[in-house]
Amino acid sequence: MRMWRLLWASAAALVSAGAQAETILFVGNSFTYGASSAAWHYRPDSVTDLNGEGVGGMPAIFKRLTEQAGLDYHVSLETAGGKDLAWHWANKAPMLDRHWDHVVLQDYSTLSQSNPGDPAELIENAPRFAAMFVRANPAVDISLDATWSRPDLTYPEGKPWHGRDIRAMAEDLRRGYDRAAAATSGVKRVLPVGEAFNAAIDAGIADPDPYDGISYGQVDLWTYDHYHASAHGYYLEALVAYAAITGRDPRAFGREEKAAADLGIAPDVAERLQQVAWETVEAKGRPVR
Repeated sequence: MRMWRLLWASAAALVSAGAQAETILFVGNSFTYGASSAAWHYRPDSVTDLNGEGVGGMPAIFKRLTEQAGLDYHVSLETAGGKDLAWHWANKAPMLDRHWDHVVLQDYSTLSQSNPGDPAELIENAPRFAAMFVRANPAVDISLDATWSRPDLTYPEGKPWHGRDIRAMAEDLRRGYDRAAAATSGVKRVLPVGEAFNAAIDAGIADPDPYDGISYGQVDLWTYDHYHASAHGYYLEALVAYAAITGRDPRAFGREEKAAADLGIAPDVAERLQQVAWETVEAKGRPVR
């Protein structure tokens, strides 16, 4: 198995050798830049933070994965904590208006800040970005990043998803992103990140309720605030992006995958998260058009 992985990486490197790097832009907020976790400032020198804030985040984990696969991606990100796509459009569009080969757009964690779960604002703003990116490159590959359920909005009383299963918020978000993707010419896929979190829970890898402690042998996909992801969660997000955008099977990395080691993720857990990411993309990451 080890020899097969080495041959796979070597072949991939030969294919990409001499080719021009593909460009990819990640636009989002703390759910992209990895707030409150080891991912936040992970390998910032490996990516281009267009805001100059020294962020690595999930895009840097994605970059680390592509390097190991012998792929050549120039990774850029434009992120701002607590902001939605409407804010990025109003404040950052001129900076982003250029040729990109790939773009990943991530909206506010509840879609609408005032009406959680309502995709109307995403449906309004995704087409603006898509039209701009398509004008610069008609062949641009655009993805929408459907994020995860928040325990802090599920378990405490009075919160929008209280009384429902922890998986429900991610499923609601996915439906909203699907509606936006269907309404947006140029969007190729929705990244099923929240559904990968759900699948990790279903597989017994992750504990569904961090408020009552983490069960032995399981991991917490969220950090201390039960809101942002942990290093495990951002690693899973990057694996989903890698699998969906490159079409490569992350299971080929196996126990020796370097980003997981850097982030303190146990080898057996890394393998299981790779499995979950691939199976979720295969089942839920269907192209929009």
